[in-house]
Amino acid sequence: MLVGAVKRYGSGQSTVVALDDVTIAFPAGKFTAVMGPSGSGKSTMMHCAAGLDQLTTGRAFVGNTDLSTLDDRALTMLRRERIGFVFQTLNLVGTLTAEENICLPLTLSGRRPSDGVLDQVVSMLRLGDRMRHRPAELSGGQQQRVAIARALVARPHVVFADEPTGNLDTRSGQEILGYLRSAVDKHHQSIVMVTHDPNAAAWADHVVFVVDGRVHDVMDRPSADSVLDVMKGLGR
Repeated sequence: MLVGAVKRYGSGQSTVVALDDVTIAFPAGKFTAVMGPSGSGKSTMMHCAAGLDQLTTGRAFVGNTDLSTLDDRALTMLRRERIGFVFQTLNLVGTLTAEENICLPLTLSGRRPSDGVLDQVVSMLRLGDRMRHRPAELSGGQQQRVAIARALVARPHVVFADEPTGNLDTRSGQEILGYLRSAVDKHHQSIVMVTHDPNAAAWADHVVFVVDGRVHDVMDRPSADSVLDVMKGLGR
C-alpha cells in the first residue's frame, strides 16, 4: 500500500514529479495490473511500493510494515524474504543452473525451500526437465519461467512484475500470464504487474490506471477491450 506517496527527481526548475500524492492499496491474494502512458509514473509506483526506490514524502507498506522505518539492512532482508521480483531483464546468473537460480534468494539468506514448495512451483511452470540447464541453454520463455519460479519459491507476501512478457512472443507471453494467474488462484499469491499490453492486463483481477503521477481510475474484472478503451481515452 502507498499512502500520500510523492516521488520527485531533481530540484528547482528541473524537478520532475513522478508520483503526486498517490494513495492506493494492492489487495492481498489478488492479481493487480498497473497501466498508463509512457512516463506516467507506473514503474516508479511499483519501485517505491517494492522498496527499490525511496519516496520523497509519504509512506509505503508491505503488509503492516512501514518501509520508511527500516534501515538499509532491514529493507534488504524484507525484499529478500517477503518480496518476489520478475523483471523484463531477467537477471539470471549465467554460471548457475536453473535450480540454483531459482533457489538463489533463499540460498543467500541461508534458507532452503519449504517441503514440497520447490517441486510444486517447478511442476506448475513445467521446468522439471530443465533444472540442470544453464540460462544460455534455455529459450526466452523458459528463462522467464525460471525467473518466475525464483520469485515464487520463497512464498513472498507479494510479487512485483515489471513488463514480464515484454520480450516474449505472443504464445510464450500468454503462457507466462497463465502461470501468474495460477499462482494467484491456486496458491493465493499477491501479484502486482506493470504492463503496457491490454491483453496482459485482462488476466488481472483489477487494473490501476496511472496518469501524470496520479491514479486516474481503477477497473475491476477487466477485459482487453475495456482496458483498451480507457487507454485510448488517456491519449495513449
